[in-house]
Amino acid sequence: MSPSSSKIPYGGDYNPEQWPQEFWDADHRLFTRAGIDTLTVGVFSWSLTQPAEDTYDFTVLDRVLDRAAAEGRQVCLATGTAALPPWLAKAYPEVNRTDFEGRRHRYGQRHNFCPSSPAYRRLATAMAARLAERFADHPALLAWHINNEYGGVCYCDLCAGAFRDWLRNTYVTLDALNDAWWTAFWSHRYTSFEEIEPPSALTEHWRGPDHTAFQGLTLDYFRFTTDALLGCFLAEKEVIRTHDPVTPVTTNFMGMFRPLDYHRWAPHLDFASWDSYPPLDAPPTWPALAHDLMRGLKDGAPFWLMEQTPSTTACRDVNPLRRPGELRLATFQAIAHGADAALYFQMRASRGACEKYHGAVIGHAGRDDTRVFREVAALGAELETLGDATLGARTPARTALLFDWDSWWALEISDGPSRLVKYQEVVHAYYRAAREAGADVDVVPHTADLTPYDVVLAPALHMVKGDLAARLEAVAERGGTVLATFLSGRVDEHDRAFLTDVPGPLAPLMGIRIDEWDSRRADFAQPIPELASAGRLVFEIVQPRGAEPVATYGSDFYAGTPAVTRNAYGRGEGWYVATALDQPGVDQVVRRVLSRHDLIGPYADHEGLETAARVALDGTRLLFLLNHSAQPAGLTVHTDATDLVSGKKVEAGDPLTLDPLGVAVLRAQQIVRPRSSATPDFRKK
Repeated sequence: MSPSSSKIPYGGDYNPEQWPQEFWDADHRLFTRAGIDTLTVGVFSWSLTQPAEDTYDFTVLDRVLDRAAAEGRQVCLATGTAALPPWLAKAYPEVNRTDFEGRRHRYGQRHNFCPSSPAYRRLATAMAARLAERFADHPALLAWHINNEYGGVCYCDLCAGAFRDWLRNTYVTLDALNDAWWTAFWSHRYTSFEEIEPPSALTEHWRGPDHTAFQGLTLDYFRFTTDALLGCFLAEKEVIRTHDPVTPVTTNFMGMFRPLDYHRWAPHLDFASWDSYPPLDAPPTWPALAHDLMRGLKDGAPFWLMEQTPSTTACRDVNPLRRPGELRLATFQAIAHGADAALYFQMRASRGACEKYHGAVIGHAGRDDTRVFREVAALGAELETLGDATLGARTPARTALLFDWDSWWALEISDGPSRLVKYQEVVHAYYRAAREAGADVDVVPHTADLTPYDVVLAPALHMVKGDLAARLEAVAERGGTVLATFLSGRVDEHDRAFLTDVPGPLAPLMGIRIDEWDSRRADFAQPIPELASAGRLVFEIVQPRGAEPVATYGSDFYAGTPAVTRNAYGRGEGWYVATALDQPGVDQVVRRVLSRHDLIGPYADHEGLETAARVALDGTRLLFLLNHSAQPAGLTVHTDATDLVSGKKVEAGDPLTLDPLGVAVLRAQQIVRPRSSATPDFRKK
């Protein structure tokens, strides 16, 4: 269930409560010039709307929503519960978080609440209920936005008690818990749930949150924190639904955000939304991976781009400026990967505090002749022209990439083989290779239905849970290809090593056995001659058990042993990459896998060109062409189509030139049916 609209909602975070009335008048005049039709309001308004525990004041919010409705704009209304008002922290000190070092914080900053605090839950849900009761039928209301960018961990006594309750519900018995955490090690066997302490700098950790003596305990605290914050979200959603059973509800995620497992949240959101702030020197596949991860949360349903900067961020040590054209390209990239809304932070620059230098559509001087405002306005006009052509469109991918928060956590809190291995970097390398080869990719959880896919990429699948190994074998049995990498298949759901040959449950599919592994410093490169490439960080010593070597190590005592293998399994194949190949090596391996299924795109050899496909609700295919290069891209059209951006019609064989940072959206004439085309449209009526 996503919000209904006749075009891509365009706008962003707006904080008129910071400004006098005359600024509102100027803002709305500028919004009209820029094509702004959607405003996210009330995100940090708790201290305004509830100045004391027994006092509510919605005067300003009434005016904000009424003014939006009068101007023909729609509102994504936040509950404002992400930052405590000062009176609440003073009246109920237990709502302030206790940090990893055991220090109870005093009032300040934001995301400053303990998720286990009864006072916070009671007062936050009361606020959400009051808002829903008052604004459920407001003509400007488009969606509910609960809290904001959930995150942070608390280690207070309330959380310790809640954690013990969570463990009782999860394990039921202490015998099961002791076995899962392997507590016979270091005399840790528990005889009462009350003996269990949250893993912190005062208990199991040293040198920070990633160095823990008991990985199972720390892993469960990550899971508990995810569920505790989710409980806060669900409590607010429940009271909203009491007064408003139809308006879609969301909260804004942060893409590849390690602290929270968004797959555990996904079923509870009516639509996914997220805030995109990639490093501006990152390759374009980095934000693309996050977009596809967000799309994968709801089984391929479109998401909202809830925030992006129109120009620059302010929270980093160095905050580069988006160059001319980069905002437009980034926005169309989000749409290409499944965004059904394009919103900014922020609409008007704050005059004070830590975000006063953060980019905004309207700067401090309130001008409409700045480069940023002109670019935002020009993009608004293009999105108006695009209309509803992309809304609800799905991605017809035949390649899946498994993304697993448990594997991420378990890998990076493990002692050995190497703390230099970073889950995101490994996953991104394989995603990048597939995308640059022209394949559309669904980024999916380990529980996903894998039957629609010809290729499943499972990089750094450190933890193998449930029936995943059997489902991966089924992909190969019917003719598909599964690729796994080093440090895959190592541990079970409790982070215990499998009592079998590495790579554990994946060994039969991969046709290999691994007894030993080497690891080296980051500056060491192990040559891989067959790929004219190199491996780094970890070097698993592979013994083929049915698999054939594809590439081998070039030095040390294990020179000549396989670094990459391929195993025939059923009508398909299992590929294993035993080291962290450099990007050219990953590219070669992934292209060999994709080519087996004819998944190399026609524009794969155009450097800097990104392609992405969506299938519209009417069955027409939309091909997005995005030129990330500073040079023009000369292409040949492969089918009769209309470019929705320029309005021009093209025929198969016609030349097409994309300007530097240019965009085309080719709507083909033929009708296709994606695997998810039968999914009903639950947009609000």
